[in-house]
Amino acid sequence: MRIGIFTDTYPPYINGVSTSISMLERALKKKGHQVFIVTVNPENMTYKYEKNIIRIPGIPTGIYDYRLTGIYPIRAIKTIKKWNLDVIHSHTEFGIGTFARIIAKQLNIPLVHTYHTMYEDYVHYITKGYFNDTSKKIVEHLTKFYCDKTAKELIVPTKKAYDLFIEKYKVNKNVHIIPTGIEIEKFYRQNINENKLQKLKEKLGIQKQDFVILYVGRLGEEKNVDFLIENQEFLTKKNKNAKLLIVGDGPDYKKYTEKAKKMNLEKEIIFTGKVPYNDISYYYNMGNVFVTASTTETQGLTIIEAMAASIPVVCIDDDSFKKTVVNNLNGFIFKNKKEYRKYIELLMDDQEKLKRLGEQAKISTIEYSAKYYAERVLDVYRKTINENKTSKTFPGRIKEVIKNGFKD
Repeated sequence: MRIGIFTDTYPPYINGVSTSISMLERALKKKGHQVFIVTVNPENMTYKYEKNIIRIPGIPTGIYDYRLTGIYPIRAIKTIKKWNLDVIHSHTEFGIGTFARIIAKQLNIPLVHTYHTMYEDYVHYITKGYFNDTSKKIVEHLTKFYCDKTAKELIVPTKKAYDLFIEKYKVNKNVHIIPTGIEIEKFYRQNINENKLQKLKEKLGIQKQDFVILYVGRLGEEKNVDFLIENQEFLTKKNKNAKLLIVGDGPDYKKYTEKAKKMNLEKEIIFTGKVPYNDISYYYNMGNVFVTASTTETQGLTIIEAMAASIPVVCIDDDSFKKTVVNNLNGFIFKNKKEYRKYIELLMDDQEKLKRLGEQAKISTIEYSAKYYAERVLDVYRKTINENKTSKTFPGRIKEVIKNGFKD
């Protein structure tokens, strides 16, 4: 199968979407398929052609390092035609996502779309607090138009995203719930170089006796890192060896470091800043428990990565996490700061429970393996390719007209 992946984010840019796409690309190639990438050039306003990759120039959007391309970059079309794609898989609704939509229709290639991001939770980065409600409505209409009118099949990672499309957006099409996979073996403790791990711990000032409460992710308003920082003061009083390790960077990095300083928690809260993605598995393996208070995730890949490292998770009560985290099996789900503190205290005081939940956490990640994810996505590709072939036949066209009316 010749598969075209269209995305606004792709390495060297690193985030959850970029990571999942590169993982899917490798898994598909392992199964013998050819994968072609259309993405943004993160460096400058030029076209860049690599083997099976087109990087299209784009302008900064103001949301982290995202860049937005034009919707019809003519210079890329000739190369894409030569690829002779069987299916297009888009991973964004805007910029390159719109280009994917146009190309799919123009070349009659079936389009599958994966919805990764709850955009309504991110518009404040552009509006700066003004016209948020209006902007959210615009995002909703654009997303509904893209996903409902163009993509033959829609993939979402969780029931939370499924409910968004079915109950709120009223999308009338197949919506497949396929949790995004990760290369779970990368995070296994047995695959970690212990000497390197120890050196990184020493660099950060983490001692053997420390109980490390770990957060990995962007430092932005929507991630609710304030909650973790504010509760650390209480937890440190309960256990002087409790440390909050915050791994990542973002627009609120300075705000959070200054807040920790004002609370006199500079030694108890450790900020790493941006770290090399190739080393991220080492940071997970520094933790005793992984925590998140974010309610803006579509799935929360970081909790799966933590669980693969045998780290139990304590996360806020949100639909994104409910299928993955099971109370007293591989972690805990909290509703308020009282419960959050209770669960962290419990794991600090009960080493047997901590170990048991960690072991179960690792077992729980098997269904999120890259191989399993690729197999499920391939099933969707095959379905949309077969339906596209059927619709080209005369009986198929008649059936389509009866169902949808006379439309382009």
